[in-house]
Amino acid sequence: MSRSPNWSACSAMADRKTLDRLLRVRELQLNMVRADEVRAQAKLDSEQHLRNRIAALADNVAPAPEPSGALALMAAAHFRDRLQRSAEAADARLHAANETLERAAAATREAKRDHSAIEKLIERETADQALKAMRALEELPPVRKIRHDPC
Repeated sequence: MSRSPNWSACSAMADRKTLDRLLRVRELQLNMVRADEVRAQAKLDSEQHLRNRIAALADNVAPAPEPSGALALMAAAHFRDRLQRSAEAADARLHAANETLERAAAATREAKRDHSAIEKLIERETADQALKAMRALEELPPVRKIRHDPC
């Protein structure tokens, strides 16, 4: 059984609509993944800033050359200990934010690859349709040309 030309055109239009829909979905997914990557980068920057701030505070609480009293030394030691624990927690958060950023970057690459694949399918479909149209024009019967002889 052979297909009629109309069925082929309808099928091509349905394929084109499907590919366009897939492209829109992939564009949305790509934009969402890019937004996640930007958020992950912002979180990483925030965690680095916090870690640097904690390090600066810890440097400011360094022991003074002249001890002013046992209570002041105990308070400074306690504060340094708390800052050290905060610094360790900040390092852990920084490490987690870095891993999140790496995962987001990988997801962005994957979404971009999927998006590019759909674009290539659309380009291939358009090229196939143009080739079919050219072949259809080649197969048309020749049109009789009326030639007038010069008078």
